[in-house]
Amino acid sequence: MRAEVVDAVVIGAGQAGLSAAHHLQRLGVGPFVVLDANRAPGGAWQHRWDSLTMHDVHGVADLPGMPLGDVDQRARANVVVPAYFEAYERRFGLPVVRPARVRGVVPVDGSAEGLLRVETTAGAWLTRAVVNATGTWETPFRPYYPGIETFRGRQLHTADYAGPDDLAGPRVVVVGGGASAVQILGELAPVARTTWVTRRQPVWRSGPFTEDAGRRAVALVEERVARGLAPQSVVSVTGLLLRPQEARAAELGAYDRRPMFERIEPDGVRWADGSFEPADAIIWATGFRPTVGHLAPLRLRSEHGGIRLRAPYDTHTFTTSTADPRIHFVGYGPSASTIGANRAGRAAARAVVDQLAAHRREEVRTA
Repeated sequence: MRAEVVDAVVIGAGQAGLSAAHHLQRLGVGPFVVLDANRAPGGAWQHRWDSLTMHDVHGVADLPGMPLGDVDQRARANVVVPAYFEAYERRFGLPVVRPARVRGVVPVDGSAEGLLRVETTAGAWLTRAVVNATGTWETPFRPYYPGIETFRGRQLHTADYAGPDDLAGPRVVVVGGGASAVQILGELAPVARTTWVTRRQPVWRSGPFTEDAGRRAVALVEERVARGLAPQSVVSVTGLLLRPQEARAAELGAYDRRPMFERIEPDGVRWADGSFEPADAIIWATGFRPTVGHLAPLRLRSEHGGIRLRAPYDTHTFTTSTADPRIHFVGYGPSASTIGANRAGRAAARAVVDQLAAHRREEVRTA
């Protein structure tokens, strides 16, 4: 298959990918291409549950050069944000190819300096720089517990959750200690009998999250990716906050957490002390893992299981792989938030410019 040669390939057209594409365009990188596995604009936002409103998502960070503006806070996030992303792509004429699912990224000649071949369902591209912005939505994490295969009720992951109407009435066990679990419990508790289960005692905060606290939280995640450890989300170190729309669930005791059960039985879950909770459904609000399987041929993972990154320039935005500096990450680890993704998009684009300039200087030197 004949491959098109481009200066850079961006994988993913969500918040992080569009931000990176905008900055690549602004800095004069070209030609480049943005590959999106989805059939329509919107990234992971188009797949979120219908009951998630713009009020629920704490606001969406503006993409560079085109603010979202005022929106109806009662509107569905899975409608508003995809429409915003689509308008953004059109306004800046971003070169998005969809649907194009990346199957693999492989070195053409086996070296760490040569071209990379990006194989997709829509063709192949050759490039010297890849900006990986695939996020996590397509890699939901579902832990295994003894007896899980025997459960006769429904088992859903956050990625499968459609809203409270789908589960009104049944007895529901919600597993997970993050913001998604809190939001889902807030919706379900008024219409279903819920039980909240987490591995660790949740950490709550009562006041606003300050800028200094945010920097400290990001620094903890940056330290992990600098060491090559599997990243934790920024949210995991910021603590949980109940919003006004979750007050009714709190009154009903939805946030009286229980420790993890020992096993799953056909009609519910059982704890080590022998206590049993009947259940019609289990929701695994257990998070996601980075979607990076297509990069496996490059062997980027460290001995600790994560991808070690470094910060280009004199910044604290960790985007460039230390194992292969041709690969840049946005929306990974410390940039796995809407604001962080925008910053990482800018840093990654600048790193690509420097990488390409260094290659061209080397070509002139050896000519």
